[in-house]
Amino acid sequence: MPKLGMPPIRREQLIRATFETIDRVGLADATIVEIAGRAGLSTGIISHYFGGKDGLLNAAMRQILRELRDAVACRTRVAGAAPKAQLRAIIDGNFDSSQTSATAMRVWLTFWAASMHDPSLRRLQHANDRRLYSNLCYQFQRTLPRELARMAARGLAAMIDGLWLRGSLAGGAFDVAQAKRIAYEYLDHHLPNDTH
Repeated sequence: MPKLGMPPIRREQLIRATFETIDRVGLADATIVEIAGRAGLSTGIISHYFGGKDGLLNAAMRQILRELRDAVACRTRVAGAAPKAQLRAIIDGNFDSSQTSATAMRVWLTFWAASMHDPSLRRLQHANDRRLYSNLCYQFQRTLPRELARMAARGLAAMIDGLWLRGSLAGGAFDVAQAKRIAYEYLDHHLPNDTH
C-alpha cells in the first residue's frame, strides 16, 4: 500500500522525468520504460496515475502551462496597476526562466507540434492562447478603443510567441533580454504615454 502523501511526489517525479526524457530523446522516442526509469519508478505506476503515456503527456503539458500561468501571475501581482506595467509583467512572465530554459523550450516545441495531431493537447494549447490574448486585450482596453486594443493584443501575442519561437530555434542561449526589449518597444508604440 502506498505511503500517505506519496502520490503527488510520484506524479511530480514522473512529470519531471517526462520533461527530461523529451529533452533528451524527443517525444517520438520517449517511452514509458525510459520515463519510469528516469523517475526511478516502475512502468505500472504511469498507468496507475495517468492511464498511460497519453495521460502522462497531457499532465506534463498542464504542468508547463501552470508554470507559465504562475510566472505571469507572480509578475502581475507585484507590477504597478497601470495597463503598461501589467502588460510588461505579462511579457516578463512569458519569458520567465521556467519558460526559456533549454529543457522548457524543447518541451514546448514538442507539445506545440504534438497539439496539431492530438485533440486533448490542442485544447490545452488553445486555452493557453485564449488566456494570453484575453489578458493582453483586457489591459489594452483600459487605454485604447476596443478594436485598437484587440489589434494591439493580437500583435503582442504574436510577437511574444514569435520571439520565443525564433529564440528557441536559433540554437545556443536564448537572449531573453533582447526578446523582452523588442516586445517592450512594440508596447511603447501602442501605449506611448500610459499613465493610468
